[in-house]
Amino acid sequence: MGGIDRSLGESLRVRCRFRGFRFVVFVSGAEGTADPTDEGAPVGEFMESTFRRLLGNALVTGVTSTFLWFALTFWVFLETDSVIASGVIAGGFSISSAVLAPVFGTFVDRHRKRTAMLAATTLAAAAFAVAAAVFFTVDHERLLRLTGPWFWVLVASTLVGSVAGQLRGIALSTTVTLLVPESFRDRANGMVGTVTGVSFALTSVGSGLAVGGLGMGWTYASALVLTVAALLHLATVRFDEPAPERTPGDRVPIMDLRSAIVAVRAVPGLPLLIGLAAFNNLLAGVFMALMDPYGLSLVSVQAWGLLWGVLSLAMIGGGVVVSRRGLGRSPVRLIVGANLAIWTACSLFALRSSILMVALGMVVWLALIPAIEAGEQTVLQASVPFEQQGRVFGFAQLIENAAAPVTALLMAPLAESVFMPFMTDGAGSDLIGGWFGTGPDRGLALMFTIAGLAGVTVTALVRRSRAFGCLEASTAQAPAVTTHAMPDRPVAEALVPAA
Repeated sequence: MGGIDRSLGESLRVRCRFRGFRFVVFVSGAEGTADPTDEGAPVGEFMESTFRRLLGNALVTGVTSTFLWFALTFWVFLETDSVIASGVIAGGFSISSAVLAPVFGTFVDRHRKRTAMLAATTLAAAAFAVAAAVFFTVDHERLLRLTGPWFWVLVASTLVGSVAGQLRGIALSTTVTLLVPESFRDRANGMVGTVTGVSFALTSVGSGLAVGGLGMGWTYASALVLTVAALLHLATVRFDEPAPERTPGDRVPIMDLRSAIVAVRAVPGLPLLIGLAAFNNLLAGVFMALMDPYGLSLVSVQAWGLLWGVLSLAMIGGGVVVSRRGLGRSPVRLIVGANLAIWTACSLFALRSSILMVALGMVVWLALIPAIEAGEQTVLQASVPFEQQGRVFGFAQLIENAAAPVTALLMAPLAESVFMPFMTDGAGSDLIGGWFGTGPDRGLALMFTIAGLAGVTVTALVRRSRAFGCLEASTAQAPAVTTHAMPDRPVAEALVPAA
């Protein structure tokens, strides 16, 4: 952490290190609270201790919530053979996370961030406790009766706990603004992306193994224990933060979408950025619905599951790169470039029936997702006032996350009724079958290629728009090498490369 020198009366000079950089922080005056959005917010202790502890806590709660929900989906299908029940469970998580995001975003803005995270974790622990109690006390046959109440009580309580754990990400994003200087927020968001990648890897590989090897009872018990442990740990994490301003007699709605929309529209180009993310997620629904059937037409179930476990390392690697190198001077330009690379890969990997090409395409996708997510969060943190960020993050999550499930629900019937016959014995097999290939799997491949080309086209058009140019200019970052002291602020920071 470095040393502390006291000199010149009430001035305080703090030296600290973080990831290869030496910070020199000058604190002028014994009293006063720094603006959480200022460059002068305290760095060393928060970045080295508090922020990392919050990240570790988020990893535990994130893995637990998604892990349990995926495990429940697998278990219900294995025990009931009901595609409808497992489909409702799988879709319920995405839809609930999207719909409840503005509600929790409003709560985040009206309360201290630590309070919001404690509330979400407490809710998750209580919900998992109810689910575990139902699982262990209700007879197995009655529990799996889809027309009975206990099955849906189990599903609903698990859903509440899992969604509450995921919505903590909104509070964590605003905490980045609170604890991290602006020039380093891209790297902090990259660290958040790394945590997301680790969660994805553990969930992808472990949820099925846990159900098959340990059983659902142990899965519920371990999820409850880990969530309670995360809650107790979070209670020990403390940091200074300003109290949200409230007007006496002001009645705040549970879901304050109006303020979020006003804040988004106040920034030129920001509605277009959120719209681009929503469009990308809309196209991602094609892959969400059809990637498993396509992959399983090329390799076995075991090989497909193992492949995704390995591919998830690409997401972790992408997050690590962003956390170490940042996003460069223009996060907006990086978002566009990464999207172009992803959609180009998606338009090419299915041109041949090759599991190697699928793997390469997915590596590009997963490796660049952390950069895109970090870029979007960095832009929002830089352009939206701190006191409105919870609502804006919640609104963005609503718009973006609601798109993919809608497409996913439509793509499977479209593939089965139109594209698969089209490339099997329809006109498509005659027109392009000679070089593209024929059969039901080539119908799925054609949908991937069309979705990729649509993504490239829309992203290129967005890049040429005037609104996006304005957003790029307003959010361009200066190089994180030197930040000059400002004597009229209570905290000023000078940053030089480490020796």
